[in-house]
Amino acid sequence: MEYKSDIQIAQEAVPLKISEVAENCGIDGKYIEQYGNRKAKIDLSLLTETNKEDGKLILVTAITPTPAGEGKTTTTVGLADGLRKIGKKSVVALREPSLGPVFGVKGGAAGGGYAQVIPMEDINLHFTGDFHAIGAANNLLAAMLDNHIQQGNSLGIDPKKITWRRAVDMNDRQLRNIVDGLGGRVNGCPREDGFDITVASEVMAVLCLSDGIKDLKSRLSSIIVGYTYDDRPVTAGQLKASGAMAALLKDALKPNLVQTLEHTPAFVHGGPFANIAHGCNSIAATKMALKVGEYAVTEAGFGADLGAEKFLDIKCRMAGLKPSAVVVVATVRALKHHGGAAKSELSKENLEALKNGLPNLLRHVENITQVYGLPCVVAINRFPTDTEAELALIEEKCRAQNVNAALSEVWARGGEGGTELAREVVRLCEQESNFNYAYDCEMSIEEKLETICRRIYRADGVELTENAKKQAAQLTALGFADLPICMAKTQYSFSDDPKLLGAPTGFKVTVRNLKVSAGAGFIVALTGDIMTMPGLPKTPAAENIDVDENGVITGLF
Repeated sequence: MEYKSDIQIAQEAVPLKISEVAENCGIDGKYIEQYGNRKAKIDLSLLTETNKEDGKLILVTAITPTPAGEGKTTTTVGLADGLRKIGKKSVVALREPSLGPVFGVKGGAAGGGYAQVIPMEDINLHFTGDFHAIGAANNLLAAMLDNHIQQGNSLGIDPKKITWRRAVDMNDRQLRNIVDGLGGRVNGCPREDGFDITVASEVMAVLCLSDGIKDLKSRLSSIIVGYTYDDRPVTAGQLKASGAMAALLKDALKPNLVQTLEHTPAFVHGGPFANIAHGCNSIAATKMALKVGEYAVTEAGFGADLGAEKFLDIKCRMAGLKPSAVVVVATVRALKHHGGAAKSELSKENLEALKNGLPNLLRHVENITQVYGLPCVVAINRFPTDTEAELALIEEKCRAQNVNAALSEVWARGGEGGTELAREVVRLCEQESNFNYAYDCEMSIEEKLETICRRIYRADGVELTENAKKQAAQLTALGFADLPICMAKTQYSFSDDPKLLGAPTGFKVTVRNLKVSAGAGFIVALTGDIMTMPGLPKTPAAENIDVDENGVITGLF
């Protein structure tokens, strides 16, 4: 059987006008700023001018990612469509894709098959310009920082203690570490510098965590760009950059409204990575979804140890959100990979490998139900090669933890393939829950790191390098010890070693660097070999992306 590509399916769809999508979910025309007929921005005043009761919040997360794929975004979209199929008023809230992964490995990130958000080409490429605005604001701050030094450096900034980097939304390893300001006195102060990918910029995190222009400006002002010769922090506010940065971001702050293939309203806004940032769409978009839908379905990046942990311990804490249910996405193929099966053998029935890989899923489930106290369902994203015996084994092991498993066939069947999952989610949303955070912010920095590593990763503890210990002491002295922690860790393992698959034990996590994101309101802890600027693979997805004389794009998948 020949399958259509994601982009073929998306291009064959007949979308509603975005004004109709907005009208169908009760958004008054006065809040809508259209970007053509298929996408729009929604003014933030909607949140303050409506007294509608919030709907139920559903978080979709996943097992530890593998090359076999899990399908988290596809499941998120399909679940929202499935809820509509059973008569529920649902809305989906997702992150915007970064151009880096689109041109690198992913080739697109708007769902898949018959569970997609559209227009997928626009969403994957430029969209409404939010990421360009974020990159421009980031680089304006960098330019003003270096100009301040060039023009006399009245703040006494030490060029060797600058922490602010430039940003570009592209996987470009060549820019990780550079020397700039060369060419004589008129061309700047020579110094070591570097680029982060835009989704790793603190400006991205600030935008996603702000509730309006006033909060945005306050957060931007608090961004620390470096330190003086006597180790005092220097902020964007001191450089008088925050007002101009906010002016660049005023439209980017407004959530984007699009639709799924089945016309379910979809807010797609913000896009921080989950292995090097907090990995969730904007608070504003999530709150809008809660205002206009009975059920708001959102996702958090990578596995539950990263995206879900940050969603619950950072985003929910800051925004006062409480999920009603959590979906953990898994595939038979990925679990067999965690159990030691080679990628080339994943299509064959292998109950032994599946049994060995299941502890990865069960650990994520246990974290959600036991650590966070939330109702949970496992969504088995079904592949044609899955056997009945393999599916039955997953269901049996889940039931042993008092959690149901539901088949998800949304890739092939759209919302109709998500009705079983939807019904279980609705059932869970009616249950009482006792939502807890994994740690208290009043703990010391070291205690919070220790708690995350032990409770979520099941490590034997955390080890801080001498450099990280000094940074922890400095951040504590500066008054930042009560901030939540944003772990920058490999997505491929519970540990900080990407080769430790499954549910490893007997390891410690090494934190090599601590950096405060004072504007975002968290401390970033870098572990392992995590980099804030990815590189392209040997064969980038960009090699297959093209556009014809009629403007039709191909190669996105």
